[in-house]
Amino acid sequence: MKIAIDVRRISDFGIGTYIRNVVRTLGRLNQGNQYVLVGDPEKILAIGPLPENFRVVPLSHTEVSFAGWLQFRSIVRQARCDLVHIPHLSWLPRGLPCPYVMTVHDLQEYLVSARRTSALKRSAHFQLTRRVLEGAARVIAVSEFTRNEIQSRFGIPDAKLDVAYNALDERFLSGHATDAEKLLIAQRYQVNYPFLLYVGSVSPHKNVVRSIEAFSALKAELAKENQYPDLKLIIIGDDVSSHPDLRRTVLRSGMQHDVRFLGFVPIDILRIFYDAAKVFVFPSLYEGFGLPPLEAMAHGTPVVTSNTSSLPEVVGDAAVLVNPENVFEIMRGLHSALLDPELRARLKQRSIEQAARFSWDTSVRVLLTSYAAATSPRAAHTDPVVRAV
Repeated sequence: MKIAIDVRRISDFGIGTYIRNVVRTLGRLNQGNQYVLVGDPEKILAIGPLPENFRVVPLSHTEVSFAGWLQFRSIVRQARCDLVHIPHLSWLPRGLPCPYVMTVHDLQEYLVSARRTSALKRSAHFQLTRRVLEGAARVIAVSEFTRNEIQSRFGIPDAKLDVAYNALDERFLSGHATDAEKLLIAQRYQVNYPFLLYVGSVSPHKNVVRSIEAFSALKAELAKENQYPDLKLIIIGDDVSSHPDLRRTVLRSGMQHDVRFLGFVPIDILRIFYDAAKVFVFPSLYEGFGLPPLEAMAHGTPVVTSNTSSLPEVVGDAAVLVNPENVFEIMRGLHSALLDPELRARLKQRSIEQAARFSWDTSVRVLLTSYAAATSPRAAHTDPVVRAV
């Protein structure tokens, strides 16, 4: 087959990680198909060297522009592709000359944008999104939770839904940080104290406000016990300038000297922070998969995360699960993960084992089966391809 993959969002935070790892793994596992990567050639270099069955076709227009829509269709037609892979949810009908598969990471963007618009726009958005999903030959969900969401909200038949889990970027699998690497973050970021860690965007559904409030309550509890007087909370991810509520929460909680926002950190440095953290905190309200807890777990760092959405599915019994809407439950989870030596030892062992269960090789093999099913004469009636870890 000749398969086009839309890689224009390769620089996005979560979707970009997915695109890079899927393409890189396809290059290692599959030399039988021909792949046409449609996007910015400079950004595609981040994937690394690819075999001869991959070629890049430049396309700089965004997917939501009319010019980008026309040019993408033209590229697929001229390349005589048998299949297109759209690696993220889109509400724009594509009108493609061949079947397409679509990966759905979550429905968060759809849910948020729908709430912020008029009833007419919400209805149009819903109908267009459903039309795109119904038009796909296969829909690939990154978790059972996301699969169930797609079914319940859009009525997509089970026979057309596959599950291929996300997995870790290989750079998080290079072992524990060395003393020299920990010295690097001490010198470059002035981090020479014990800390809790949060990694990810600071969008409202990530629940960072409650993380800060729980940390403030934890500091008060630790002060009573004469424990960890210099403990900090480090938040790595988006620029917080567009989220003044976070700064207000820090000031209101009296944590201006104990909460640090570091913004974007490269993966090679991020893995050191994961390794050095005492506890990783991630009480998100909604996740289609939830990769940051898995990244922390790969380093044996105890994780406190939500008991909702996909997160219990991802972390299994290797994390402390809490109600993300209860600040004091989050605080108690952090307290246990920080001070209970038996719990910490158990979480360290289980978390490394749990993280190892997720593999891009396994996920891409599921994806290849989905590709084959999408182009078969029975594509609309093929049994679902589900690969549990």
